[in-house]
Amino acid sequence: MEKYELVIIGQGSAAFAAAIKADSLGVKTALIGENVTQGTVIGGTCVNVGCIPSKRLITVGTAFHNGTNSHFEGVEYGKGRLNFRRVMREKDRIVRKFRSERYSNVLRNLKNVTYYRARGSFVSEREVKAGGIVLGAEKVLVATGARAKVPAVDGIEDVDCLTNEEALSLRELPKSMCVIGGRALGLEFAQMYAQFGTNVTILQRSDRILPEHEPEISAELTKSLVGMGIRIYTNVTVNRISKKGGTKSISFTADGVRRRVVCEEVLLATGRKPNTENLGLDRAGIKTDEQGFIVVDDGMKTSAPNIWAAGDVIGEPMLETVAAKEGATAVHNAFSPEKKRINFDEVPSAVFTYPEVASVGMTDARANGKGIRCACGVLPFELVPKASVIGDTRGVLKLVANRETKQIVGVHIVAPHAADLIHEGLLAVKYKLTIDDIIDTVHVFPTLSESIKLAAQSFYMDVGKMSCCVE
Repeated sequence: MEKYELVIIGQGSAAFAAAIKADSLGVKTALIGENVTQGTVIGGTCVNVGCIPSKRLITVGTAFHNGTNSHFEGVEYGKGRLNFRRVMREKDRIVRKFRSERYSNVLRNLKNVTYYRARGSFVSEREVKAGGIVLGAEKVLVATGARAKVPAVDGIEDVDCLTNEEALSLRELPKSMCVIGGRALGLEFAQMYAQFGTNVTILQRSDRILPEHEPEISAELTKSLVGMGIRIYTNVTVNRISKKGGTKSISFTADGVRRRVVCEEVLLATGRKPNTENLGLDRAGIKTDEQGFIVVDDGMKTSAPNIWAAGDVIGEPMLETVAAKEGATAVHNAFSPEKKRINFDEVPSAVFTYPEVASVGMTDARANGKGIRCACGVLPFELVPKASVIGDTRGVLKLVANRETKQIVGVHIVAPHAADLIHEGLLAVKYKLTIDDIIDTVHVFPTLSESIKLAAQSFYMDVGKMSCCVE
């Protein structure tokens, strides 16, 4: 039996970050690759069926849409032509490039890591099977990720619905699509295909899209999506899905009214389920929650003495950057007496629609729930000079601050390039900056990033009546 100081089950962001950390510490490590997610090979969800391919297609879709919808007087565009198959082939090449350069090649340079291309499962707390081989393990990290969750809807088992994996592999552009789910994944795919020319309908269970975000953010994005022709229904209960010929039919109730939508494709964006089946978690004494996600403490340790878990397999927030942070933190805690913890209030997130959504820290409601008396400033982007310069004033920025100390506890944006803009907000939250700290910081003019300073100034004055050069 080959023995290792650390065995990692998984091959995505959390697993690779853990392997790189372990290699830097000189820890003899085994990385066991394959899992139950069909589209996920080495590199995991992000590079194969997540961030890289979806953001590439969103970028192409935005360029195609903007090329036929001018924001500028005096500029006229003709109707563009889209070669959808070529777009998808180019996306595949980019995925292969990233998988090779950022994962396969990286793995070959990890001197202390041995890769096993096999399914991993527990034999006992200190023994892990890699295919037909049993490995001895002083410590184990589970990082097997998650996949699309298929909801329990009448008739769904007889309809070939899409998940994010299949939606990234289509070779023909559908004329119509119904997206079930109005959070990040559903909205990104809905807009992606709408920009390519697909007639898109979104069905959202709650009373608004992005229900965990600030209501101002949700309302502004809704306005943009509806403005480009996407139909959005909220307070939805999906009653039945059926198929007839080349079309699918979804019967649903929205705000108490029975409705039906007929489309070529149905995309399920109704959450994720953990890849924990067939791992033999019970043989290692690893506890899971009611949805099957592995339960960990704030140091990524499971209920078993020598086993840690990281990434999507432990649940929200399911972000590539968080998974990597969790994987590296788990290995640090497994081999160091000094324990690290992750402050999730200092983790930014983004939704790559256009305009984009980005957020860090607490919402107004959550801060109030923690006993913080809040003051909030909401800045419409029509008051940001650069937004007018580029011909796109869609968006708002909301600052959430402690009313007494003026400390910024949350920043929430919907605007062009919000995912890039959020990092000043991240530093403000992480380093406990105040409204006055932001105002006292000189920003480049004109820029979209100036919006956070304008939002801070709005706590003291009406920025709509302010000169561009007021400090």
